[in-house]
This record gives sequence, C-alpha cells and structure tokens, in this order.
Amino acid sequence: MTTKRDSSFASLEKLRDQLPPGPAPVEKAPAQPKGPSRAVVRMERKQRGGKEVTVIEKLELKPAELEKWCKELKQALGCGGSVEGDAIMLQGDLRKRVPDVLTKKGVGKVTVG
Repeated sequence: MTTKRDSSFASLEKLRDQLPPGPAPVEKAPAQPKGPSRAVVRMERKQRGGKEVTVIEKLELKPAELEKWCKELKQALGCGGSVEGDAIMLQGDLRKRVPDVLTKKGVGKVTVG
C-alpha cells in the first residue's frame, strides 16, 4: 500500500540526477606544526661539575612557550631539563637525538654545534 507521501518522495528521487553538482569537498592538507624558524643545539660542560648538558638556543619563543617546549622535549627524550634565560637545558649529550624531535615540532633549520 503506497501512500501519497511515499510517491512524492519517489518522484523527487527521480529528479536527483537533474540537480547541478554541489561544491566540491575541500581537501585539507595535513597540518604541519608551525614552529620557530631555527634552533642551535650544542653541548656544554662549563660550571656544571663535569656533567654534560645539551643547550637549545635561538628558538625565539616567549617564556611560557619555552617552558611548554622544554616539558615536551623532556618527555620525548626521557631526560631532565630546565629553562635558563632564553635557552632550554637538557641533561646529557643529546645532540644526535634532539634535531629529529625539533624538526617534528616544526623548527625550520636545526644547527648542531
């Protein structure tokens, strides 16, 4: 038993092919993390009792953002660290591992010294 309502929708369904195409779906490119344009990574032992620290400088981030980056780097690298001035200090010699992590975070150029 077909009702008037069923036949109305059936007739509309037949007209679907005559409609103009809708807007094409917009494909979003995967978002690249936007980070500082450069960073300098170096190892330092001075005034630390012979202990090695990896220093990350030239990030040009605000203090709050620098603290956030420090926390994320410590978690990613499994080490301790802190922020001193405008540099991030990470415990140990991490010069080989830090550039990959910084690049993934969106840093444009990483210089290891």
